Amino acid sequence: MLLPLFQWLEKLAFTGFLRSVDWYGAMINVAHLLALVVFFGGLLIVDLRLMGRGLTNQPLAQVAREARPWLFGGFLALLVTGIPQLMLQPIKEYYSDIFWIKMYILAAAIIFTLTVRQMATQADEGRLGIWGTIIGLVSMALWAGVAIPARLIGLLS
Repeated sequence: MLLPLFQWLEKLAFTGFLRSVDWYGAMINVAHLLALVVFFGGLLIVDLRLMGRGLTNQPLAQVAREARPWLFGGFLALLVTGIPQLMLQPIKEYYSDIFWIKMYILAAAIIFTLTVRQMATQADEGRLGIWGTIIGLVSMALWAGVAIPARLIGLLS
């Protein structure tokens, strides 16, 4: 179903340009990893606060509000660097089971972050109880479930 899209990516002139110099791919990968660090920083500071750890002297809603630009900026940078990274080997990615596992977990992580986690950061902290810890742990597990397979694609595919 999506194979024609990946074949189209394979044939683009920009894909050829990215492959024309070895260090282009390496620099895209470095930029992607830096974006991942920014994104995870914004994510973890709030998830730890949901769990009652770190920055406990500030309200959860404030921590989430202040971390939001880092979270969304990091995510945007991940998209901007992830697309060219995909373009380096689109057919290999298409046939990689690990890539598709990453994509399914990514979809779940985005939905969870924009719904359940978002509602929890705006809720009354006193009412969250154990649910704050559970939500923080699930958030971290989902996003680790995106990052770990992403690193494994190059190693195992």
